Amino acid sequence: MATRTDPKKDVVILGLGWTGSILGMELAQEGLEILALERGEDRNTVPDFQYPGVIDELKYGIRYGFMQKPTKMTLTVRHNTEQTALPYRHLGSFLPGDGVGGAGIHWNGHTWRTQDVELRLKSYVEETFGADIIPEGMQIQDWGVTQEELEPYYDRLEYMMGISGKAGNINGEIQEGGNPFEAPRARDYPNPPLDNTYDAELFADAARKFGYHPFPRPAANASRAYTNEYGMQLGPCNYCGFCERFGCLNYSKASPQTCILDALKQKPNFSYKTHAEVLKIEKAADGKTATGVTYFDEKTGDEVFQPADLVLVCTYSLNNVHLLLLSGIGQPYDPATGEGVVGRNYSYQMTGGTALFFKDKNFNPFIGTGSVGMSIDDFSISQIDFAEEGFIGGSYITGGHTGGRPIQQLSTPPGTPSWGQGWKEAAGQWYACKMSIGSHGSNMSYRDCYLDLDPTYTDRHGRPLMRMTFNWKDNDIKMTQFMKGKIEEVAKSMNPDKMASGFKHDGSQYDVRPYQSTHNVGGAIMGTDPKTSVINRYLQSWDCHNVFVMGASAYPQNTQYNPTGPLGALAYWAADAIRKDYLKNPRPLM
Repeated sequence: MATRTDPKKDVVILGLGWTGSILGMELAQEGLEILALERGEDRNTVPDFQYPGVIDELKYGIRYGFMQKPTKMTLTVRHNTEQTALPYRHLGSFLPGDGVGGAGIHWNGHTWRTQDVELRLKSYVEETFGADIIPEGMQIQDWGVTQEELEPYYDRLEYMMGISGKAGNINGEIQEGGNPFEAPRARDYPNPPLDNTYDAELFADAARKFGYHPFPRPAANASRAYTNEYGMQLGPCNYCGFCERFGCLNYSKASPQTCILDALKQKPNFSYKTHAEVLKIEKAADGKTATGVTYFDEKTGDEVFQPADLVLVCTYSLNNVHLLLLSGIGQPYDPATGEGVVGRNYSYQMTGGTALFFKDKNFNPFIGTGSVGMSIDDFSISQIDFAEEGFIGGSYITGGHTGGRPIQQLSTPPGTPSWGQGWKEAAGQWYACKMSIGSHGSNMSYRDCYLDLDPTYTDRHGRPLMRMTFNWKDNDIKMTQFMKGKIEEVAKSMNPDKMASGFKHDGSQYDVRPYQSTHNVGGAIMGTDPKTSVINRYLQSWDCHNVFVMGASAYPQNTQYNPTGPLGALAYWAADAIRKDYLKNPRPLM
């Protein structure tokens, strides 16, 4: 029960990361009174990311200074419905952000557009290969929106972020040096590609000899000074090697702080509160709309009801789903019957890679940036014969490095002692002589991979924790093993002195301990049928039309790419629908 009620707002935004910042800016321009509620603390480039404090690898890389604290919020995990889920007590597999900026603080900056076939994956598979190749239990879906519809919103996102890259397809004309397999775009990236590292160029040269088509990985790391539409300025990246897990000290990596927030904070009709943990979205008596939210004010210890006409759920994807389950918005998914929608189609990311060690090469690994590298899309979803290969999915492949930090990024060849004099000698010999070729692949959705409320464990407020039921499936193992073969073929052609691969294999079980990616998607998926989706094509709740749910929780299955590109494009797409249609006549848009 709330102990106080605050003055009503037109809009309440839950979470102030990428999507919350985009929606805040867009709707503030409509003159609406907006309040954003952020569970964590306030964060700004200065003082939070300033040099030299932020390049403390132990504090931020190992002890997760910018990440969610499991003591305050976590979930439980199990492989299948026969197991009892246990709490995720120490961050490992994925690293949700904490505080203003969210995961937009500590990401690397890989910013991709989905392929057109990924947005209509089920239809594409059935039309091209036949429905009978879809394995039993796989429940892939179309997104309900097309690449052509999203193109202007991808474009706006890329120009807001100042993306560095090289277009491969402008209005149907293939561009030399870009990705020939991407969907048509209206214009090139706002900034030229980053300068490549030595290992990226070696990989690109080797890939070309196989007839592949290497191109610079699109990067939210500015290659030159840049000013975006909001008047926010980015400086050119200095290749410091501290991107992932760190805030950018140089105003070079796109983040809510560098691209939106300082401009948004100047809007007199926008305000935000930190240390404000939303506990529940409150519904009207008829259940068809939301009346606002109840949040816990850590500063006062109060439970507060915040009334609002429009509720925008912009938290991390897992927390989006948890809030909907706790609030009774949408029917919870039941894998036994296949009925219900909230929690349905949780999926992750399938990654792997090969390390190459050369006695006669020096890669200067300390010189790096989050998204530098040369990639190929020759084994992407649109380029693979699923019927012939026996799996559905794809991957992009990249050569390049992001830095050479001494704790996390110092690798030695197989057979090296794990400690002592032997390890020290190997570390000295191989630190500068190692490069990697990595696979970043899709992960399909399945009937028995889902999210629900845990029957045993509760959080500090007495609410049930969310439970994740997930494991790797044969389809995705086949996909990553296919990529292993392609990568090792290129790697061997480069004649390394030593080589080692790490890919999931038959019998691999999902393990929460090693880091894999913070690319948790699904659970509040979008679509055109309320029987199989939580939100419609405009990211509007089917149940409560004044609730919109942003973020990667909307993805019906995971793409082969990093999720931030479509996440941001969909935020602009939804904001456009709200501004031009919903505000004039609040109602279900479908």
